[in-house]
Amino acid sequence: MNSLTLRTPDDWHLHFRDGDMLQETVPATARCFKRAIVMPNLTPPVVNAELATAYEQRILSARPEGSDFSPLMTIYLTDNTTPEVVRAAKEAGVIAAKLYPAGATTNSDSGVTALSNLDATLEAMADIGMLLLVHGEVTSPDIDIFDREKAFIDSHLKAITTNFPKLKVVLEHITTKDSTDFVMAASENVAATITPQHLLLNRNDLLVGGIKPHNYCLPVLKRNTHQAALRAAVASGTHKIFLGTDSAPHEKHKKESACGCAGCYSAWSAIELYAQVFEDLGVLDKLEAFASEHGPKFYGLPLNEGTIELVNESWQIPENIALPNGDNIVPFFGGQTINWKLKP
Repeated sequence: MNSLTLRTPDDWHLHFRDGDMLQETVPATARCFKRAIVMPNLTPPVVNAELATAYEQRILSARPEGSDFSPLMTIYLTDNTTPEVVRAAKEAGVIAAKLYPAGATTNSDSGVTALSNLDATLEAMADIGMLLLVHGEVTSPDIDIFDREKAFIDSHLKAITTNFPKLKVVLEHITTKDSTDFVMAASENVAATITPQHLLLNRNDLLVGGIKPHNYCLPVLKRNTHQAALRAAVASGTHKIFLGTDSAPHEKHKKESACGCAGCYSAWSAIELYAQVFEDLGVLDKLEAFASEHGPKFYGLPLNEGTIELVNESWQIPENIALPNGDNIVPFFGGQTINWKLKP
């Protein structure tokens, strides 16, 4: 196959950051995605309608000239998020609320410490049709980091989906067979996203031959048997799993440090990397549904009208990307050659 035409895809999970960084991250995503679910874990976090609306305007201002890219805004749940806050956010156009267990990942210190604090809020979200997006890991120091996703499902997610059956839940950036099994067995109100790094890599790619800081993300890469389960899930064509890059930029010096930040910046090559995975699995015919159809159908949004074209042409992902502030980012798979390229 020399080329592949897809309905214009969406990214159902990413991080733009803020400030000068938007001049890099927004155009990188807008080059191929029509919409994107924008994570609210800024400093301070986006916790209400007013902050979400202001952030949306900063993102729109960073779009390339002529772009019709649309950010889909979220708010950040805290112990103090009330039903009134989520109702006001919904009225302002916010599409979802994000659950970060406190301390689970970058800028999550203000996250939820006890899910019981949110019972009334989750009930209100179910009533108004606001989705719950979940970073599914426990943060207890006695739970091994490789087991935290499964522990979250067992300790919390099963209860959420049982107690609030009308609530639409997305378990984001799943990394384990446990998660794929849970999502596939759950009701039609439960879905998941998968990142390119968790489809392409396993923990050997993080740790063997020395630590690879630019492959470090949270949830952390798992053993190859879990990677195989994720790949089998997308190869199945299930409508319950769709594209979410979790593209998460950090300056090079913050990744290559004694306490390196978690996150892979994949926006520069995301759709191309997914195409490579689907080609490797022999299911390129299923890429369009994964990238362009399953997500909007779950969110209750219209499918995009336009198309993008990928060509079967080798190219090298840049080793470094210059930021407006003079820093650099090393993109995910930086310096490596891949087989599919977005046609301008």
